[in-house]
Amino acid sequence: MAVAATVSLVAAGTSAAGAAPASVSGQQKDTEYTVLLESPGNRDFAIDAVRKAGGEVVRSNDAVGLLTVKAPANGFVEKVSASSEVVGAARSKPIGHTPKADKVKRENVEKENKSEKPNKAPAQQGSTAGMDPLDGDLWGLNLVRSNIARAKQAGDKRVYVGILDTGVDGSHPDIAPNFNNELSRNFTIDIPNDADGGVFDGPCEFRGCVDPANWDDGGHGTHVAGTIGAAANGFGISGVAPNVSLVNIRGGQDAGSFFLQPVVDALTYGADIGLDVINMSFYVDPWYMNCANDPTASAEEQLEQRTVIASVQRALNYAHRKGVTLIGAGGNNHEDLGKPRTDTVSPNYPPGHARPRPIDNATCLNLPTEGDHVISVSALGPSTAKADYSNYGLEQTAVSAPGGYFRDGLGTPWYRTNENLILSTYPRNVALAEGAIDEAGEITPDGLAAGVKKAVQGDKVGYYQYLQGTSMAAPHAAGVAALIVSQYGKKDKGRPGLTLDPDKVEKVLYKTATQRACPNPRTVSYVNVGRTPEFDATCEGDAKFNGFYGHGIVDAYGAVTRGGQFL
Repeated sequence: MAVAATVSLVAAGTSAAGAAPASVSGQQKDTEYTVLLESPGNRDFAIDAVRKAGGEVVRSNDAVGLLTVKAPANGFVEKVSASSEVVGAARSKPIGHTPKADKVKRENVEKENKSEKPNKAPAQQGSTAGMDPLDGDLWGLNLVRSNIARAKQAGDKRVYVGILDTGVDGSHPDIAPNFNNELSRNFTIDIPNDADGGVFDGPCEFRGCVDPANWDDGGHGTHVAGTIGAAANGFGISGVAPNVSLVNIRGGQDAGSFFLQPVVDALTYGADIGLDVINMSFYVDPWYMNCANDPTASAEEQLEQRTVIASVQRALNYAHRKGVTLIGAGGNNHEDLGKPRTDTVSPNYPPGHARPRPIDNATCLNLPTEGDHVISVSALGPSTAKADYSNYGLEQTAVSAPGGYFRDGLGTPWYRTNENLILSTYPRNVALAEGAIDEAGEITPDGLAAGVKKAVQGDKVGYYQYLQGTSMAAPHAAGVAALIVSQYGKKDKGRPGLTLDPDKVEKVLYKTATQRACPNPRTVSYVNVGRTPEFDATCEGDAKFNGFYGHGIVDAYGAVTRGGQFL
């Protein structure tokens, strides 16, 4: 999965490697791998090991010591991993995988309101005075108190927030004022078809199969970006930090898959250009849980999982050292990440290989959210109840934030309404492809049922959709982190912009969060809202720190008014 632009290769410490490979019994080098070096400094020795194993190095990320290699489909991983210069290797492109089932599973959570018939919400007042027209629908802004924080601090253009996701629609009227096109990059190449001839990303919309850096064919990244930093411009909605700069560092395919090489390249590039915050609302495919000692795995799968763990952690360490605050979605598998259940969804390619895997909590990780230096966020509904789908637990939940909860408010008129979800920016091209709008740009009956909204001001037209998930909670926390850097950051030496040590950002985020005690009783059953007993969740800890809320609900107003005392 190559990087999209030469300038980004230089900035990310990434380079092409032009050495010719040795031949291996005439085998065709038709599979792409990522190879992690034992040390970033031993590149030449590792390239020699790759050659001897029958591979050809086509690109390298020197910041963390990761090579992109083309090699034969069979035997390469074991051969190259036998070298003392190499930690391990992993296939970096899907083989015979159509992500439809994975995408459907994700959308069953994030777009639950589209598979159910939503109830009609009660009439409500419009946005607060001074807010954007649709902000009255953003209960999340009120819950994190961004609506009153902006009188003190609305964000600084010199603070840069990276969106590591499926892309960002930089032309959306609520994104464009804050979108930094110059710094934005796409680290993926569209994959039209899989190895078996099935559809993967679908047709390439642009020459070379590389989407522009201001494009999003999935919609997920644009939704995230809007929650973080939609402009307060009297149009549509505003974000938690409506004046910060948004930078697309795309690492996700159109299909919603996130592979190792683009994720690592995006992280290191973001660190090198001086991003202050990076939001990561995904997990690295193909393993929901990467296990260092997987008793069900083949030798190649063992090496692959160990390579993913080591590579992602190196990239996270690199970004943290360079001053990036890392925010991660806690995940939508409704489980205590300190007491994980059997993993039944991995690997999600090649097809038919997923099987039940016992998960050893000590050696298995959901990445990036369980990586070092990542602030993991759980999701809440409008009532501040933990959303039924949200992961939780003392081990990983750092803070909580609004993520949406379709089934919140049982016994009230708000139960199963679109308005229980998170409203944010929606690319026109995705709205059209999904049938939410027609060719004329009018909202269809299906779009109206899902709560899709349209804003018009002169020649400006913007669309908005409701989604739910920890993917929607994380950007609320990322927005508050950006406000903390805006309020307390110092000029970044040698770079345009502000900076604040990520450990200090984390401290302010935790110390100013609104503490929330566990519910009483501590075990919450979701059976009465139609879930199976598997969803039942027990909250451990006290009001200062617990498995549902972590240190508390992120608080923008508290962060910008009281955060200085903790620095």
